[in-house]
Amino acid sequence: MKNLPKQRLRIGFVGSGFIADFHLKSMLGVRNVDVTGVYSRKAANRQRFADNVAKLGLGDCKAYDSLEAMLHSGEVDAVWIVSPNYTRLDIMRTIHAEVTAGRSAVFAIACEKPLARTIAEAREMLKLAEDARLNHGYLENQVFATPVLRGKEIIWRRAASTTGRPYLARAAEEHSGPHEPWFWQGDKQGGGVLSDMMCHSVEVARHLLTAPGAPRNSLRIKSVNGTVANLKWTRPSYADQLRKRFGAEVDYRNRPSEDFARGTVTLEDEDGNELMIEATTSWAYVGAGLRIQLELLGPEYAMEFNSLGTGLKIFMSRAVQGAEGEDLVEKQNAEQGLMPVLEDEAGVYGYTDENRHMVECFRKGEKPMETFEDGLGVVEMLMGLYRSAELGETVHFPAPELENYVPVVARHGA
Repeated sequence: MKNLPKQRLRIGFVGSGFIADFHLKSMLGVRNVDVTGVYSRKAANRQRFADNVAKLGLGDCKAYDSLEAMLHSGEVDAVWIVSPNYTRLDIMRTIHAEVTAGRSAVFAIACEKPLARTIAEAREMLKLAEDARLNHGYLENQVFATPVLRGKEIIWRRAASTTGRPYLARAAEEHSGPHEPWFWQGDKQGGGVLSDMMCHSVEVARHLLTAPGAPRNSLRIKSVNGTVANLKWTRPSYADQLRKRFGAEVDYRNRPSEDFARGTVTLEDEDGNELMIEATTSWAYVGAGLRIQLELLGPEYAMEFNSLGTGLKIFMSRAVQGAEGEDLVEKQNAEQGLMPVLEDEAGVYGYTDENRHMVECFRKGEKPMETFEDGLGVVEMLMGLYRSAELGETVHFPAPELENYVPVVARHGA
């Protein structure tokens, strides 16, 4: 792309739901960017998003009634794909077609996690981006979370440099369940909680174990072992809750997706040392809200983080009445008692630094720290874990049989 660096990057969003709003809030902490367009399937949602852009002072955002119209507008340099998982490949195919035909001047693309539902889809996403000569970034926010950025820098600079590299990373993410019905539908989402949340855990853990400045694939995946379970939401009363909340399309009595997943990933570094990732994820956690726990262990050191171990806490007695909301922490479950408060969720969870990094890389024509190649690597680990859970045995890499593998729960309704 010529004429780089650009003074300001103009972003168009595809998708206007919950995660799009998180990205929008984070853009308040990003320089040299304007949000100039949005396309999503529902007119009311995209107009609400455009109005919110104006309210936040992030640019003159137009709501488009088609993706092609936004791509042809000449007002968008880069596209953020934050729409549901089952829509992303078709969106990427449309962007590829319009760019390669010369009908769009878009030169960069960023995609929310996970990159795709299967390895075959993820590989096509990467191929389309490269064929259209698009700079591409994989939006894995936990890699850019403020405690991860600071913790990794200190560990590798002060501890690993003197006593040896870290060898074990643990990552866990838990909450009470997703907001939208498609998340609960295995064929649309690509799986259950393993696909939805372990994509975070395995990548942030792999990032922590990777030497600063080294590519993510400097660590070779040797094997994976996974377990999935239905602990809460298949119980009749809870399955009926989902049906009442989301309608007949979410039928956990007959078509459930896992609400608990555990995975171990064995890696090998450049010197042949064995490294381990332990990850657990759940939609069956009932607490104050979303909980992220991270640990990094090495020969003479350890790092740990718990997102609910906040410095700010608020107590409300039974006399305080209020409707359920998420004004204190994502997936908030309590309205009374002692509650943790995340003062800046977009910052702590990594969205601000993630978007700052992507904007600067795209604006300057530089390769981001997380690309579609890394997103493909994540999907490879996830499919290995699903296959391991299905077989009840460890899956060793390379595993070419995973190329067209579809998790059991994603086969339902397909």
